[in-house]
Amino acid sequence: MTRAVLSLGSNLGDRLARLRQAVAGFAAELELASPVYETAPWGGVPQDDFLNAVIIVRSAELDAWDWLRRGQELEQAAGRVREVHWGPRTLDVDVVAVFDTSTADTAAVLSEHPDLLLPHPGAAERNTVLRPWLDIEPDAVLPGRGRVDELLAGLGEDGMRRRDDLSLLEPV
Repeated sequence: MTRAVLSLGSNLGDRLARLRQAVAGFAAELELASPVYETAPWGGVPQDDFLNAVIIVRSAELDAWDWLRRGQELEQAAGRVREVHWGPRTLDVDVVAVFDTSTADTAAVLSEHPDLLLPHPGAAERNTVLRPWLDIEPDAVLPGRGRVDELLAGLGEDGMRRRDDLSLLEPV
């Protein structure tokens, strides 16, 4: 049994539709969905602003590798092309953290495999991950790095705008 924190981002095409496509791809496991934020691009490559969000998913069957594969399948379905590191993308799904929930003592899943570094090595430096995560899990802790609220306080929230007019969930 695992619970995973996934970061979603898009800055090409219909950004909101791409995020909703990712949420739909995890619908059976979806536990929580954050508000949507419009954010300045990160990484120094000139490009349009992103829409970013975080979802928390849970499954009795899926492990960390399954979350990664599912995210990559959704990126591929959205037409993601990896031409420029930190460049524009139709959809980005990052596995931020995974927790083993099979015992009373929930434990972080750690991985040093180059294809699946857990927790995500850049998460502690990205307000685009920390702010939406904090919105849905106020006591969140990034394994090995500390409380999400304290990490975010150290970064600030420049370049971010909460978009309450947008929702990850399709209107009914």
